[in-house]
Amino acid sequence: MSANRSDVSLLAPAPPPAAAAPTAPPAPTALPDAAAGLDKSGRAIRDMFGAVARRYDLLNHLLSAGLDRWWRRRAAAALRLPPGALVLDLCAGTGDQAMALRRRGARVAAADFCLPMLALARRKFGRPSRDAAPPPRPLAADALALPFPPGRFAAATVAFGLRNVADLDLALRELATTLAPGGRLAVLEFAVPEAPPLRALYLLYFRRVLPAIGRLLSDSQSAYDYLPSSVLSFPQRRGFLDRMAGAGFSDLACSDLAAGIVCLYSGTIPQTSPLSNRRSTP
Repeated sequence: MSANRSDVSLLAPAPPPAAAAPTAPPAPTALPDAAAGLDKSGRAIRDMFGAVARRYDLLNHLLSAGLDRWWRRRAAAALRLPPGALVLDLCAGTGDQAMALRRRGARVAAADFCLPMLALARRKFGRPSRDAAPPPRPLAADALALPFPPGRFAAATVAFGLRNVADLDLALRELATTLAPGGRLAVLEFAVPEAPPLRALYLLYFRRVLPAIGRLLSDSQSAYDYLPSSVLSFPQRRGFLDRMAGAGFSDLACSDLAAGIVCLYSGTIPQTSPLSNRRSTP
């Protein structure tokens, strides 16, 4: 899907940097065989999220018992933003993470490649608000080919989206490219609790109960079967931090939220980040 290029302030041209040197990613830390049969092609992911868009917020709040709002506030706070900072919210979905950033005074570009989700986000962004920062700006963009110039953003967030990309390492490199030296990234993603009793109960709920609830309330029969498999196949904790390091992030941290069912990851682009880590311009 092509990106919306009408926003001149966000897509201002920049001098072409040197090409990035490819690096081999470390082995992920994930549950074995969980990824079998998952289709993460762009078309499959767009169609799946387009099908659940209408009830996406309802199911998020219901299945998390409302904790998803707190998780998003934690991610926004982890960036330690000055007022007016320009922030990218990637895989923005219906816009809740972008709104959490706005409440902290950020100017937000909310990027996603699923147009039905962005349409719902646009409605949220247009509601009256007492926030001093301007409404987030929805932009159509693919996480694997971001249309922004290198170093454009002071910070970035991704809330529950990176496990859906076809190439995790490429998405992380694209994020690293868009961040200025010193820029911070905060990522929210589901995880499996490490404590054995809770882990067993959680896996039972995640594999059996949650898909049944999702099928009952969602417009898509397959989306909530996909959800557990995508989470279980995603690198968790140290495994994901290693992937962030491979993309050029430093000052890495991981915090368990809600007894470990969600992880908040953070990292920083070094102030002396070499041009070799930056995207080349064709």
